[in-house]
Amino acid sequence: MNFPFYIAKRYLRSKSSQNAVNIINFITFLVIVIGSAALFVVLSAFAGLKTFSLSFTNTFDPDLKALPVTGKYFSISKSEENALKNVAGLANYSKELEERAYLTFREKSCIAYIKGIDNNYRSVTGVDSTLYFGNWGVTEYNGVVGIGIYNQLGVALDNYQNPMTILVPKPGKGSISQQGFSSKPYNELPLVVSGVYAIEENLDKKYVFAQLPLVQALLEKDSTHVSGINFKINNSVSAKTIKESIKTILGNNVLVLDRQEQNSTLHRMLNTENMATYLIFTLVLIIALFNVVGAIIMMILDKQQNSKTLFSLGATIRELRKIYFTQGILVTSLGGFIGVLIGSLLIASQIAFNWLMITPSLAYPVEYNVMNVLLVLATIVVLGIISSKIASSRITKKLIAN
Repeated sequence: MNFPFYIAKRYLRSKSSQNAVNIINFITFLVIVIGSAALFVVLSAFAGLKTFSLSFTNTFDPDLKALPVTGKYFSISKSEENALKNVAGLANYSKELEERAYLTFREKSCIAYIKGIDNNYRSVTGVDSTLYFGNWGVTEYNGVVGIGIYNQLGVALDNYQNPMTILVPKPGKGSISQQGFSSKPYNELPLVVSGVYAIEENLDKKYVFAQLPLVQALLEKDSTHVSGINFKINNSVSAKTIKESIKTILGNNVLVLDRQEQNSTLHRMLNTENMATYLIFTLVLIIALFNVVGAIIMMILDKQQNSKTLFSLGATIRELRKIYFTQGILVTSLGGFIGVLIGSLLIASQIAFNWLMITPSLAYPVEYNVMNVLLVLATIVVLGIISSKIASSRITKKLIAN
């Protein structure tokens, strides 16, 4: 058996003759357990919040999306559509046309986006799950609005006698006066609301869904003009390969983005928050692990006579240092493992029983991630190695001789 490891294990299990040393060792171990448990719980909570936040955008975001490199619109020909149907791994695709619009109903108004969608849109995205009431009857002169728009305008469902009106500026160049005062500077579309969707506050105030040909006519675009194409993949082929195939068909004037690229700003913000939280709690752990340095030094002083005896029996200074270095690693590793175990039980209980609620119907989102387990344990072990190395370096010939 390894001599330093054997002695370190004995020191770890045995109590010191000094009660103060025992108290210090217990507090040190407790701090490591609490610190590692807190770090794991916080990382699991942020992982849950990240998934929860992305679930809102993922409802509207497809697996892949084609957008114009410049401008708002691009054209897709029949030959390109036929080529897309033959792309391996591409389950389906849906065209859309989106533009900012002015919505009015009676004496109320608001600004939102009118999104024209085709019949494949509901199978490519997850919008069906967002319907709050009504139906997805996106047929001619019928549409679906967010509950934020619905409440703001006070519009009624299936109100054919008094529909909501959508106004968009007419395309063209020059000032309104140059176009003549006899004609309206905008196009308008009466739209009967047939359904209402609900996701989260910002998205609930953003969109009005209508039929693609209807919106194309409103914006004075032909049937080939779209602002984006949504793609659903079946995972039989890698997403990267499918992206390259789509780019080859649509050309260099179109960007093809995956889910993360579609919301790059949100992903960067969430990752930055997660990293900042990890660094803050790691700093707390670094401060807490100063206790390990102090506890090992106290142990060195308490076991000074034992060290002198071992030195007399032939143990080298390096082996004596390794004893206390190993002891420090055992304390931090065991404390980190117990802390992660306690944190895992807390996260598992939240997932199973929802004991912490944000609202009466919404539990605080958490996510158990093996990578977080490894990250916490690695952090504890690395910091334990550093603190143990610092403390064990106090073993010198002078200390043994005194």
